[in-house]
Amino acid sequence: MELWYTEEWTKDVRFSIKIKKHLYSEKSAFQQVDILESDEFGRFLTLDGLMMANEKDEFIYHDSIVHPAMCVNPDIKNVLVIGAGDGGTIRELTRYWGIKHIDMVEIDEQVVRSCQQFLPLTAAKLADPRVDLHFKDGVTWVEKTKTGHYDLVIVDSTDPIGPGEGLFTVNFYENCFRILSADGILINQHESPYFERDVQAMKKAHQKIRKIFPIAKVYQAHIPTYPSGHWLFGFASKTLDPIQDANFAAWKQLGLETKYYNTDLHVGAFMLPTYVKELLNDAIK
Repeated sequence: MELWYTEEWTKDVRFSIKIKKHLYSEKSAFQQVDILESDEFGRFLTLDGLMMANEKDEFIYHDSIVHPAMCVNPDIKNVLVIGAGDGGTIRELTRYWGIKHIDMVEIDEQVVRSCQQFLPLTAAKLADPRVDLHFKDGVTWVEKTKTGHYDLVIVDSTDPIGPGEGLFTVNFYENCFRILSADGILINQHESPYFERDVQAMKKAHQKIRKIFPIAKVYQAHIPTYPSGHWLFGFASKTLDPIQDANFAAWKQLGLETKYYNTDLHVGAFMLPTYVKELLNDAIK
């Protein structure tokens, strides 16, 4: 009998992948954690039935959430990552030897341990000596962190439901602003501009961040296995503009080999379609 993973993108749209094996399935204290294997996308992680990462297109998401900030400020030393249980964001950050320390705060230890066992492609660098894993609530972590402690905060969260809900509030973003250094950058996954449910979450996040950060821009990537394939990321900073202050020469000198990100794409990613611009403008009226 054929086995299929199916995710409901809307009540009228579903996305399906034929699977070979169901490698892992456990209910944690926070959510349902599954790791499956397919011919087309390799192994993939789902949380409460929603696609988080797969071996075929994970590089697009993880390149996008890490490298633009590092290109704008190659001198980043101290990083906070919230969520990111699959480990891919940490993998990309550890490629920068200038980074001295990374705190990864993930509420669900079961996600991390299952990925270490079944998704080494993304989780292999979680043991890097510069990385400290904290299985705690990200909201509480930022509340208790001292002012100006981090140069970069990456919110690699699930959607604003369930365990990730608190990572989309005004109070959370205000604390992110407070704990960032003078040139600090906040990067967050910003949902999709396409299906209505995702649009509303995207607009709410943008509205809140724009009220707190002097610089708040949005950029995009094409991620085939996320709803609609059109996904957004937020770039917010106290002082640094993602285009005007990008240090392309310094980033190129690092010699990093990337599968998705490059400095031409960096500029192009911030060139948004008209309908997305209109949605973002509508969010801040």
